[in-house]
Amino acid sequence: MRTRTAAAALVASGHVRLNGVRVEAPSRLVRPGDMLTIALDRRVRVMKVSSFAPRRGSAEAAAGLYEEQTVDQPTPADPSGPAPVREPGTGRPAKRERRMLDGLTKRNES
Repeated sequence: MRTRTAAAALVASGHVRLNGVRVEAPSRLVRPGDMLTIALDRRVRVMKVSSFAPRRGSAEAAAGLYEEQTVDQPTPADPSGPAPVREPGTGRPAKRERRMLDGLTKRNES
């Protein structure tokens, strides 16, 4: 998280788990060895807290205070599949052509 306020907002909205239990309040005590699971926009990060810094420091120093446990997940392909192609200069598709194009798209999704 970039700020403590953003981290507190994630906790308050229920996107953070501590050792598998949803955290209800941002003031929850975290100890070395605890596992944090954070649900972000399109991925989930799992981190093991290894230690704490005595004072605030750089991002590089902060990266040494936890171990990333998240397995890199491949990004899902575009769910709509490749778009149907029409010849240039043929104008807008008629209703029948639109139905055919929609049928192609739906078959690609299955």
